[in-house]
Order: sequence, then C-alpha cells, then structure tokens
Amino acid sequence: MISKQRCRWLGDESAAVLIVDDDAELQADLICLFASAGITATGFSSAAEILGATLPYLPSCLILDLHLGRACGLATQQRLLEKGFRSPVIFLTGSPELAAVVDAMKAGASDFLAKPFDPSNLIRVVRSALERDRERWLADERMRDLRQRAGKLTPRELDVFQCLMRGLLNKQIAFELGLSEITVKIHRSNVKRKLRAESVVDLVRKGFLLEV
Repeated sequence: MISKQRCRWLGDESAAVLIVDDDAELQADLICLFASAGITATGFSSAAEILGATLPYLPSCLILDLHLGRACGLATQQRLLEKGFRSPVIFLTGSPELAAVVDAMKAGASDFLAKPFDPSNLIRVVRSALERDRERWLADERMRDLRQRAGKLTPRELDVFQCLMRGLLNKQIAFELGLSEITVKIHRSNVKRKLRAESVVDLVRKGFLLEV
C-alpha cells in the first residue's frame, strides 16, 4: 500500500476531495485511489479535525463516514453546514440504515454508498459531485464579482438603475429624478459599463440578481 504522505496532494489542484474517516488504512487507500484518477484528496481522522480545519477555497466534495468513532456523521454534516460548507457530501457506511439515509438526504447529502464499495463507482460519483460543485463555485464567483462591480455605482447611478428596474423610460426617469434626459442616458451608460452588461436585457437580468 502506498503511504498516505506520498499520495496526499497528487492530482488536479483545481478541485479537492475531503475524506473524513477514522479508519487510517481506508483513508490512505482512498487518497491513493483518487490520486490514481488524477483527483486531489486529503484526509481527516475525526469530526473535530475537519471542523477545526481551514478548508480549501475551491470546488470540492466531502466523503464522510456515517459512524465516525464517537461522533455521528450526520451531526458533523450539520455542523459543517452551519459553518457555511456547501459542497456535496457523500456518506460511506458499513451498515446503511433507512432512517439515516433519509436524514442525510434531507440535510443535502449528495450520495450514500455502502461498504465495501466499487472503486470505479466511487470515482464516478465523486467526479459528478466535483463537477456540480465547480458549477456552483463558478456561479458564486460570478455573483461576487457582480456585487463588487455594483458597489462601484454612484448613488445617482443606483437611482437610475432602480428606475430602469421599474420599467421607466429615460424621459420618465429624468422627470422623477429632476435630471435632463441626456444626464440620465450618461448614468445609464455608466451603469451598463460598470456591470459589464451586454444589452438592456442583460442589465435587467443582473438587476434581478442584485435585487435592485
């Protein structure tokens, strides 16, 4: 068996698999399995260890043992959710219980695999989870960038943007804000440029995202 130290950070650095299992041998085998598939993985031996860790800021998924020593995998999942962890969670268990499966799925678990599991199936499930989280992560990044751009709007540009979101025409906005129509057009152009809106439709879509 390849040592955990040799396998720890092999693979694609643009995504990560986090493994929480108190079985050190299984944890090391999983890390090496993912490394052989080009997937970065790292392990945690207890709930306390992952709850106290600074998790990587990149697309990821969590593989969590349902029965984690003295801790409960479901409770660990809930604690991570409370800390803002939003990546997919895949549960592993040697004795699947219907009630536990239902509770895990209600809490947002991505999948539930019984031990012993088929390695190729686990890799398939993990790849799917990482792809979903990558899409979520990219959407979050786009939203964060949009909010930063919106934060650069001047108070008057924001006034014009809010009027646009109400469906007002330039002439109506000018009357409501006490501006000339030319000034409204300038502010409107600035809003479109700062938010990188490709069209009026795109500008309105971004307005809905920002809840203007």
